Amino acid sequence: MAADSMEIDDSLYSRQRYVLGDSAMHQMAQSSVFLSGMGGLGIEIAKNIVLAGVKAVTLHDTKQCETWDLGSNFFIRKEDVLSQRRRGEAVCPRVAELNPYVHVDMSSSALDDNTDLSFLRRYQCVILTEARLSLQKRVNEFCHSQQPPIRFIGCDAYGICVRVFCDFGDEFEVSDPTGEEPKEIFIQNITQDDPGVVTCMDNQPHGLQTGQSVVFREVNGMEELNGTARPVSVLSPHSFAIGDTSQLQTYAHGGFFVLVKSPKTYRFETLEKQLCDPQVLIPDLSKPEAPLQIHASMLALDTFQEQHSRLPNTGCVQDAEVLLKLTEEVNATLRNKAPVNTELVRCLSRTARGTLPPLAAAVGGLASQEVLKAITGKFAPLQQWFYLDAIEVVRPLQSLSAEEFFPRGDRYDGLRACVGESMCVELHKLRVFMVGCGAIGCEMLKNFALLGVGLAKNSGEVCITDPDLIEKSNLNRQFLFRPHHIQKPKSTTAAEATREINPDLQVDAHLNKVCPATEGIYNDSFYSRLNLVVTALDNVEARRYVDCRCVSNQRPLLDSGTMGTKGHTEIIMPNLTESYNSHRDPPEEEIPFCTLKSFPSVIEHTIQWARDKFENLFAHKPSMYSSFWQTHSSAEVVLQRMQTGESLEGSFQVIKLLSRRPSQWKQCITVARLKFEKYFTRKALQLLHSFPLDTRLKDGSLFWQSPKRPPAPIEFDLKDTLHFTFIVSMARLLAGIYNIPYSEKDLSEEAVTRILSDVKIPEYQPSEKCIETDETAKKPDHMKMPLSSEEEREAITQLEQAIDTGVTPERLQMSPLLFEKDDDSNGHMDFVASASALRAKMYSIEPADRLKTKRIAGKIIPAIATATAAVAGLVALELIKVVGGYGFESFKNCFFNLAIPVVVLTEPAPVKQTLIRDNIYFSIWDCWTIFGHEDFTLSDFMNAVREKYGIEPTMVVHGVKMLYVPVMPGHSKRLKLTMQKLIKPSVDRRYVDLTVSFAPEADGDEDLPGPPVRYYFSRNGETP
Repeated sequence: MAADSMEIDDSLYSRQRYVLGDSAMHQMAQSSVFLSGMGGLGIEIAKNIVLAGVKAVTLHDTKQCETWDLGSNFFIRKEDVLSQRRRGEAVCPRVAELNPYVHVDMSSSALDDNTDLSFLRRYQCVILTEARLSLQKRVNEFCHSQQPPIRFIGCDAYGICVRVFCDFGDEFEVSDPTGEEPKEIFIQNITQDDPGVVTCMDNQPHGLQTGQSVVFREVNGMEELNGTARPVSVLSPHSFAIGDTSQLQTYAHGGFFVLVKSPKTYRFETLEKQLCDPQVLIPDLSKPEAPLQIHASMLALDTFQEQHSRLPNTGCVQDAEVLLKLTEEVNATLRNKAPVNTELVRCLSRTARGTLPPLAAAVGGLASQEVLKAITGKFAPLQQWFYLDAIEVVRPLQSLSAEEFFPRGDRYDGLRACVGESMCVELHKLRVFMVGCGAIGCEMLKNFALLGVGLAKNSGEVCITDPDLIEKSNLNRQFLFRPHHIQKPKSTTAAEATREINPDLQVDAHLNKVCPATEGIYNDSFYSRLNLVVTALDNVEARRYVDCRCVSNQRPLLDSGTMGTKGHTEIIMPNLTESYNSHRDPPEEEIPFCTLKSFPSVIEHTIQWARDKFENLFAHKPSMYSSFWQTHSSAEVVLQRMQTGESLEGSFQVIKLLSRRPSQWKQCITVARLKFEKYFTRKALQLLHSFPLDTRLKDGSLFWQSPKRPPAPIEFDLKDTLHFTFIVSMARLLAGIYNIPYSEKDLSEEAVTRILSDVKIPEYQPSEKCIETDETAKKPDHMKMPLSSEEEREAITQLEQAIDTGVTPERLQMSPLLFEKDDDSNGHMDFVASASALRAKMYSIEPADRLKTKRIAGKIIPAIATATAAVAGLVALELIKVVGGYGFESFKNCFFNLAIPVVVLTEPAPVKQTLIRDNIYFSIWDCWTIFGHEDFTLSDFMNAVREKYGIEPTMVVHGVKMLYVPVMPGHSKRLKLTMQKLIKPSVDRRYVDLTVSFAPEADGDEDLPGPPVRYYFSRNGETP
């Protein structure tokens, strides 16, 4: 079967397709992977690559399920331990359930220094976890020597240290090292010179590097450049040289260039060669030597195992000293080395038998992405080692007694060996609120279950909330959900699945949105019971709101997010760090109204135009229509009121819809045909009438020059599938909003042709209306515009005619449609894709396929399980530090891009202290409090603030309402009014947060800001 003829199940894989692209997806679907070791790290990798959709995976493991496996492997259950099942047997069916397209089998044969390795030839990638170094070397040599080489990945996790090693052969070709989509950048000028210099329009940065190549399109004048690729030499962020252009024609105007993606070859050495001269990635720039220090320590750990046939004993000082001596010996043999880190070696020795599930999740996400790179050649591979330690998690615990870390025969023994019994108990007692149960939410719940966060017997609890239902496209990365869960609520389903991993967890699942409307549920007393809040959200607005609530209630917040292979984590600690709202991303640039309406230049403009058309025709107008007739009881009443000269908001638009309302399927087809004419023929004719091709601006330059593209009218042709799709999809959507029945037969080409043969297209008459060309102009709101007397008369006549023909209750109803991008049977995407493609054709814009159109129209965020698993693991590591009450210096924020790959760990931004004056400081976490009573006046409030905080208030504001601004007329009278009367709190309101400004030290200076002042309506802070 040819690779490209394979169907990709878009309903399952759509979010991942946007990350990897179809070519990589096809290659995965033909690749077999061998994965050895079903511990915490192995099961993470198995989950991620099966979700991604490889052809086949063999899970290899020779061990039996033990109690402590329950704390690291989320697919092993208590009954597996009791019935003494093998780990491979236990997990194989559960891994297979994750993706019906992947064949999962298991093997429990011995894999050691004597095994014949020829069986590995049927795999494209081999991953070893829990394997001794000697075996890793042997398997790697075998893989490297094959033609073509089998890609090899070795992964290990011992206590606080993890490593990943990659060897993809002598020459590994990568089709696309970054995965970034090249942008079309418009040209301002190209000089006729040697070298010729290209300048970008509007000083846009080109983002190029010297040595890359660009291809030119649509250049006027210097037309020889079109379609050719030229290597660039960067001169500035906005200009670059492209070699000799002196013999070409003079540049006139227009054109754009696009970066040419060129494949890159990577060279790998074997594990044996890389041991003494390792090439490492440095994730934490505050400790650049750490990777080499972990390298030496983990090699010494392997030697320790060779010599003693065991790992160092937990808390054994002698073993730690032996390991330290071995590390020094190993380090002496390395070419690329750093000084031995004694603390790291001792911590590794103490925790080597243990396991930190979040660390396995974080590095498992990275290693899984390397597996996908190995079999697809998409994205730059890791060269060649990745090391990470979690020393910050265990550093403050070193003074605890050895008994703290000893096993107790339960599922937490692995964790206990790392963080001790007291920390385990604190985790069990934790009360967490997690907002969102999508991809990050599922991964977080898995970490909670393995860490034992929120156990019922310790009065702990994990409260989760998410209003969404499960859709098929979620199953590709929200790994707690299965096909039979589709259309069930995410939160309750995730809670059930989490209790399967750890039955002792107390999970309370809600279906609410967290927003001002639910503040009655998630009120201050709710937050006061929590230890911390975790966000697993996919939008900035919700994060901002949750952040405000956490700051107001002094609660730590752990935030994270992903976009494709990129991820970030942010830790927000009361009084230590800045909050989420302390930094603002620049707002998304809006496409100017006139560009969308008349002058699109790139495909994004035509897609947005089509999406706006859908919203206006099938959602906004039907909603407005229905609510109008709910307000006004009958057509007759509306007519009487209009005849008496009353103006009713929206009446003109509503009556127009009523008078033109289709009642049969064939009228829907007719309307669609007339809309085709309006959008794709007349729009072009009108624009060319208003601005003929030779139109010039005041400065003498051409009106129609880049980025403006002159349109060409499209002649309707039913034989053209694009034209046919537009007519049928639009007619179906019209039938949907007007509740008009139609049959499958009505959609046939024959039936549509028959209806269209009777449709008369009126002759085109150009109008003299003004076309907006100002890029700063906003879209006018027709609802708010006053009607002309002519429009009023027209509306009255239309309404009279409608009443004469009979206005039934059905005619006063319309059903708005909610845009649903993932259901291909509803015609929504058919309409948007065909309308966008026709408009692109009309303006000679390179069209986009349906997949890209769907991503842009549906504002889909590309997503893949590897990145999701990694961010959740990193967040859960920080959670342990929060529970331990660690200091500022131990916390880490992270940004990563698994594609490149780059991982950057940094300290959070420390909280800023703002000076009010004379040693009075405040930060975002401060809140001053004043307790009042029923008769407490505004004047009393001002005095109370002055007495308590030693500073003169000058202005008091509540939300957007100004309570007291001295310069405002009448405000001085308010000083005598009670706070109750001024604020008018709701019955159950205990307090309000007021914004208070303070008097400057010198006259004429600005008023000084201060923290919010929380005013309680009663002396004890209870409800008045």
